[in-house]
Amino acid sequence: MPPPLLIDLPGYAFEMILVHGGAFRMGSPEGAEGAYDDEYPAHDVTVKDFYLGRYPVTQALWRAVALAVPEFGLEPDPSGFKGDERPVENVSWNDIKKKFLPAIEKLTGRSFRLPTESEWEYAAQGGPYHAEGYQYAGSDKLREVGWYDDNSGNETHPVGLLYPNALGLYDMSGNVWEWCEDDWHSNYEGAPDDGSAWIERPERGGRRVRRGGSFFYGPQFCRVAYRLNDYPATRHDGGGFRLASPFQSG
Repeated sequence: MPPPLLIDLPGYAFEMILVHGGAFRMGSPEGAEGAYDDEYPAHDVTVKDFYLGRYPVTQALWRAVALAVPEFGLEPDPSGFKGDERPVENVSWNDIKKKFLPAIEKLTGRSFRLPTESEWEYAAQGGPYHAEGYQYAGSDKLREVGWYDDNSGNETHPVGLLYPNALGLYDMSGNVWEWCEDDWHSNYEGAPDDGSAWIERPERGGRRVRRGGSFFYGPQFCRVAYRLNDYPATRHDGGGFRLASPFQSG
């Protein structure tokens, strides 16, 4: 596995994992226990190489960007549960797309984005190491890899305290929901098979995709295949995100 990409910011540094692309089966097989209708039909998707944050974006990372480039108007401390290494929450899809991403790109000179829904699921499954077929990101025992309603004490926790998945990614099940780039669709009929974001054009759909579950949800909602949706202006204490970045060879 290649070494992580280290991104240095003023007063803070964070790691991104190179996720080698490949083909995988997205969604739940027909009749899977606990699956919902929007997880069907299972379908083959081929994902290209990309980088993904080792952890969800932390409050310290969010604050470092907000303070370094204040002209974007980011609230430096939006989270309800305070702690530098806890995931940032109470941030909307709009906050991320319209403010945070342009700010961190200006600060670093590097391109960042939200992961597509298929990239997110591929990475949560373990990317090219997904043969384990775990129900959660790195284990069939959620307590080993995720903070959820039975072990969280009804609050978020600092990232990286539990076990990672095969790619070395932490907290992809539980802790906070993670925004994806895609518009919400109620099932996978007509979904792209190339790893790209599924976007309604010319007008974007009203809701966006969230994945991964959170600290106040039960195990069935923290499964790798589970899907949630919300309006892009929504903020709440169970909602955060993880950074993606295009792979650049050479």
